[in-house]
Amino acid sequence: MSETAAEAAETEKKAGRQERILDAVLALLSQHGISGVSMRAVAREAEVALGLVNYYYGDKVTLIGAALRRIEEQDVALVEPDPGHSPEDNLRTALRRVADDRFLTTEYLSLRLQLWALAQAHPDFAHINTAAQRRYRKGLAALIRAARPDLPSAEAGRRAADIDIVQNGLWLTALLGIDRASIRRNVERCEDIAFG
Repeated sequence: MSETAAEAAETEKKAGRQERILDAVLALLSQHGISGVSMRAVAREAEVALGLVNYYYGDKVTLIGAALRRIEEQDVALVEPDPGHSPEDNLRTALRRVADDRFLTTEYLSLRLQLWALAQAHPDFAHINTAAQRRYRKGLAALIRAARPDLPSAEAGRRAADIDIVQNGLWLTALLGIDRASIRRNVERCEDIAFG
């Protein structure tokens, strides 16, 4: 194996271990909250050596921060436009993504509750959550502006904020077992806000 191929294989292996570690953090957060996340518990859940968790993430704050940033990237991806679709279709698709079955599981919704609660646990987590929310709303506002170019930027931003609040409410009520018809009405309400 050439040196370049060996380096690429090692980089891929390292990325895979880090993904397993972050998956473990998110699983533990959803099941037990922040009190259930320790370096040792993460190592056990990820099936890696404790020293490896410490190597990649020096402490619990850094570890949880990395997991939060991973969720932030997933949230921002929800509002990424597809260049092959019309602005209207991109906006509708983004508005409907939050009601996708993968987000309406008890495990995922419990994780969301824990992520919101983390903002109260440490200023670094609050900063990450705030930045994530801004990026999501900015992406959503850009989709609204693309679909409704007649709207001023400030109005698109206000609509994005209103939609974000409705979507968070959708996730919260889905955790309580609200029926699918209510979720569909929530998505329709978001479309009304965006296109109205």
